[in-house]
Amino acid sequence: MTKKIAVLVTDLVEDVELSSPKEALEKDGNEVTLISFEANQEITGKKGTKFISDTSIDEVKPEDFDALLIPGGFSPDQLRADPRFVSFVSYFLDKDQPLFAICHGPQLFIQTGLTKGRTMTAYTTVRPDIGYAGAIVKDEAVVVDNKLVTSRTPDDLPAFNEKIVAVLHA
Repeated sequence: MTKKIAVLVTDLVEDVELSSPKEALEKDGNEVTLISFEANQEITGKKGTKFISDTSIDEVKPEDFDALLIPGGFSPDQLRADPRFVSFVSYFLDKDQPLFAICHGPQLFIQTGLTKGRTMTAYTTVRPDIGYAGAIVKDEAVVVDNKLVTSRTPDDLPAFNEKIVAVLHA
């Protein structure tokens, strides 16, 4: 059964943290939608990969999607300054909908106020921040808390991709 996956992303995303999970989700038969500030926006990854957003944050509702992916890099830090993206993420955390974040992705969780008591991981420099926000922090390749799946770095992508696909089938 095809699931609709939202991806919140903008410039300076960690290229492989977008391309690798996106590929794994599509290979599994899911529909992946890149959401940014504008529709058809060219997004340039940290390593120079070009991506094109499918739609703008103003044109979608979180209820339209079965899951949310937040790749890392410097993209999440930019997105968390915008209440539209924070609200979108809040929906998935509040409703315990499938939510996948890697590396700096969990930075977007901090602004939601919904991290307290959730178990997760992130990139080394982000782990203290999510801990200060009330999360139970682990230094593991992949941490699963109900339907919340978090991971640390590109090195963890094989395990991360396997878990996110498994959570969609659970």
